Parts: sequence; C-alpha cells; structure tokens
Amino acid sequence: MENIPPCPACNSPYGYELDEKLICPECSFEWTRGEVQEEVAEGLVVKDSNGALLADGDSVTIIKDLPVKGAPKPIKAGTKVKSIRLVEGDHNIDCKIDGFGSMALKSEFVKKA
Repeated sequence: MENIPPCPACNSPYGYELDEKLICPECSFEWTRGEVQEEVAEGLVVKDSNGALLADGDSVTIIKDLPVKGAPKPIKAGTKVKSIRLVEGDHNIDCKIDGFGSMALKSEFVKKA
C-alpha cells in the first residue's frame, strides 16, 4: 500500500486514491500528490468535538451543560441549536438559543446534528 499523505484540509489520515486524485472521505476534499496549496480553505475551518467540519447554517447539539453568566440555569446537554454562524476567535460559533438569546459557543462543546 502506498503512503498517502493526510488531507490538507482536515488532516484526516484516511484519504484514498481514485485515478489521479486523492480524496478525503471525511471532508470530501480532493487534491493531487504534486499539488501544493498555500491556503487550503477559502473560509474558516471549524470542527466540532468529534472532528466533523462545521459550516454556516448547520445545526449542532450541545454535549455538556454550559453555565451562562447572569442566567439562573445552564444550557442543558442535548439542546439543539439551528442555523449557526462561524466566526474568528476563541468562541467560534454565533447562534441564538431558545430561552437564552444570542450566544457565542466554543466548537469543542458541540457536535454536528
């Protein structure tokens, strides 16, 4: 078996070769062996807690209770959040959560729904 390099987009080691292209099964990125890309993604690359790539408009589920400053109760695990927006920074997901309003979340506390 040939040594296939990891995916330049998501660093997945599970890429496979199809004809002259290399394909990543996790993010569907296609590239060739000799191709050198300076910037792989045109936009922001954000992964959830399981390593799945997130995009604007995706739905995610909170994986643990998250305390909220100034709120009497935390956001419960299992809460589904629709239509997320990806942004730069430490808290890289902007969204609206029913009962809480606008929030900024870290991608490490969500999974793709």
